[in-house]
Parts: sequence; structure tokens; C-alpha cells
Amino acid sequence: MIQKYTLHMHTVGFDGQDTVQTMVNRARELGFDTVGISNHFIVNPVVKQAKMYFYAKIGGYSNIYSASFDEVLSRFVPHYEDLSRAQEQNPDIKILRGMEVDFFNNPKWRDGFEKAIKILKPDYIIGSAHFVEYDGKLLNMHDLKNSDAKTQDILLSGYWENVKNAAHSGMFTWMAHLDLPKKVGLGRAEQWADFESRAVEAAAKSKTAIEINTSFYKPDCYEPYPSNRILKMVAKNNVTVLISDDAHVAKNIGRHFDEAAQLIKDLNLKTFTR
Repeated sequence: MIQKYTLHMHTVGFDGQDTVQTMVNRARELGFDTVGISNHFIVNPVVKQAKMYFYAKIGGYSNIYSASFDEVLSRFVPHYEDLSRAQEQNPDIKILRGMEVDFFNNPKWRDGFEKAIKILKPDYIIGSAHFVEYDGKLLNMHDLKNSDAKTQDILLSGYWENVKNAAHSGMFTWMAHLDLPKKVGLGRAEQWADFESRAVEAAAKSKTAIEINTSFYKPDCYEPYPSNRILKMVAKNNVTVLISDDAHVAKNIGRHFDEAAQLIKDLNLKTFTR
């Protein structure tokens, strides 16, 4: 096994389907010695006005979105206390306290985030971009898909700019699912290669790792996030990688790790050191 840990997982109470203990039990069965719980840390003053928030309420996971840092702290402080108790109950496996953070490129957000981190003291922080800020609104990947072609190009440019800025910030231990728009069939054209390259170069300069996220191994597009095109850029820039399952349910822990390990070998990628 190239990697005996899994650090990108989501649990019940956020948008996961299983408890921390259930996730730990499954990881133990697979031979992992360390797990990291990294629930969503999403703070934006207009996030509850976004279209996707309505569907999140219907789906029962609206509590991953917070309009203020006080609100997100009210969820993460007891959540981290639960993780500490889980560690006491499972001394044979290391349980790390992580978070998957949506990056917003403005000084007020950064100030609030840095204050929150001083309170929470996470073991690691995953950087991500699920949204594009456009015309005073927050749009997610499905909003991009449902836009006209011209607007899609504008939004995709904004998406990659946000990923680049997040990677450049040096605030994150690693970056998650870089080419997320391909989830809705967007951004795979060659025209986006320069945008991808700039994001990878930013990660290299800030010494931020990039995950090979195995959640996108699909029958019609059998590859992880990011694509081989991006991973070749990662290798060229000597950026470290780690494998993530992005599991929202216990049965998905460790999924497709063998395929990801083969990619690491084939592309001569440098692996992340904890």
C-alpha cells in the first residue's frame, strides 16, 4: 500500500452519511493507521442566497454553509471536541482534525479565517473552490453548467483564478479536486491548459501539495481529479501529491487507491510527507 492513511473524509452532521466511528472502523479494516476528518468549512455572507442553498436544505446538508465565522465556529468547536473523544476511544488509530475550506479572495474573509484557525487549531487544512463569485452572486458547478457558452467561459476563468489564488496564498496543506468543473462536463478543452498550469505553478511556489482525488473514477471518464494533463504539470513542477478518497460514506474509503498509486508511479510523482 503506497499510502496507509486517508485524510479527506466527511461525516454525518455535515454532508457525510456515516458517523466518525463508522468511518474509523472501515479505515481500520483497510489497514490504515491514520484518518483525517475534513468536513466543509464554507463561510460567505451571501452563501444562503445562492441557488444551491435551497437544494442543500432539501437534501439535508445546508449546515455546511455559514454566513459568518461565528456561525461556522459554533459547529466546528463541538465537532473537534467529538473528534478528540473519538481519539480517546480509538487509541490504535490516529484521528486528525482537518477541514476542507472554500477560499474567497478578499481581505475580510482572510482575516476572519485566520482568527478562526487560531481558535480551532486544525491539524491540516484542505483548500478548495466550489464556487465562483460573479455579479454579486455565488455560483456553483451546476450553475456553470446551466449558463450559456459565453458566461461559462467567464465563470471558468474566474474559477481557475480562484484556484490559483488559493494555491498561491500558502494557507493550505494541499489543494483538493483542482479540475472540479469536469464534474459537470466543463473545462476539459485544451484552452484551459494555461489556466491549469498557472494554478499548478502557484502551488509549486507556495509549496502546497495537490491531491489525487479518487472520487471521479467514473465509467465514462475513468480518471481522478485532476486529469493526467494536470498531473503531468504537477510532475514537471515537482509538486507533492497525496491520494484522497473524498469519502462521504464509509464504503468509499480507500476507493481506487490502487489506480491512483499506479498513476503516481507512471508519472514519477513526488509523494506527500505527513
